[in-house]
This record gives sequence, C-alpha cells and structure tokens, in this order.
Amino acid sequence: MQKLTPYDQLFGVFSKLGELSITLKEAIIEQSKVMSLDKNQKVLSEGEKSDRIYFIVSGAVRVFYLNKEGIETNTWFLFENELVISVYSFFTSQPGFEYIETLEDSVFIVLRKDKLDWLYERFVEFNIIGRRLTELYYIRNEAQANSLRMFSAKQRYEQLIQNQPQLLNRISLSHISSYLGISRETLSRIRKK
Repeated sequence: MQKLTPYDQLFGVFSKLGELSITLKEAIIEQSKVMSLDKNQKVLSEGEKSDRIYFIVSGAVRVFYLNKEGIETNTWFLFENELVISVYSFFTSQPGFEYIETLEDSVFIVLRKDKLDWLYERFVEFNIIGRRLTELYYIRNEAQANSLRMFSAKQRYEQLIQNQPQLLNRISLSHISSYLGISRETLSRIRKK
C-alpha cells in the first residue's frame, strides 16, 4: 500500500468539504510549505503575531494560555488532519494571547495569511472549503465552551471519552485536567469511579 504524502492527507480532508480542481491543488502546494518540529516546541508564544495556519500531517499540539499567576489552561488539543491557528491574531494581525506547542514530534503544512488570501481571490471553490472549515471549528469551540459552562466535571470527562478517546492515550492527565477545568486530583477521583 502506497503511503500518503502530506498533501494527499490535506486534499483528502478538503475534498470532503468541496471541489478541489487540479489547478487549486497545484496552487496550494506552490503557496505552502511542509515543516517539522520536535516535541515540546513552541509554534507560537503569547504576545507574538501569527500570520500562519497549520495543517497537522502527523503529531499533536496543544493550545493554552497562562493566567496572571502563571497557571496554564489548555483550550485545544489537535491531531493529524486538523488545522491549528491563533484565530484572534491571524485575523486581526494583533499579538496573540495564547501559546501553541507541539506535544509530539510533528509535521505540518504551513500557509501564510497573504497566501491564503491569494488562494481565496483566485479560487472561488476554496472559499467554500474555507467557510465550511470555519463553521466546523466554530461549532466545536461553542460545544467546548458550553460543556465547561453547563456540565459537571464527571459529565465533561464522560464527553471527552466519548468524543475524543485518543486524548487519553496521547495527552498527559495534567493537561487533560486543565482542559476539563478541574484539578488533577478531581480527575483521578472521577477516573477511579
């Protein structure tokens, strides 16, 4: 069986959302680059401006911020075939407030904002894919925010197991407890029941 190239993976995800002409595929390849980072490398730090969007070919990343006391709160974990972006910084050209860090050795396809805008201007079909991706991530973000507001710690953990079981094999319990908005001790008690 032939191994997929990074771009085969990217186009596989995009083709589920809309038409991808050969010309568009060639333009995406031409305008982007493949990049590798080792585990525990910062993709972005608080206060930096982000003008790049990253498609994860392999590996895992987390998005987190630090509160005034320096305590980390994880807000996203992303894996293969997902996009990672500092939304606020990317779309406003202002410094971001979060960190993006690799949790595993990772390979990305990277596209700068000016190149993304160029693709949107020249390929109407790419606007459809972009809109559908934005909708998917917006819905996911809203579901996560609602979970934190509306559900108990136990319910949030049960949802995590049901919706994102791979987290338990690839993410540390301290990161998971932060993501769920609970202490590590509370998570341990929930897991024992």
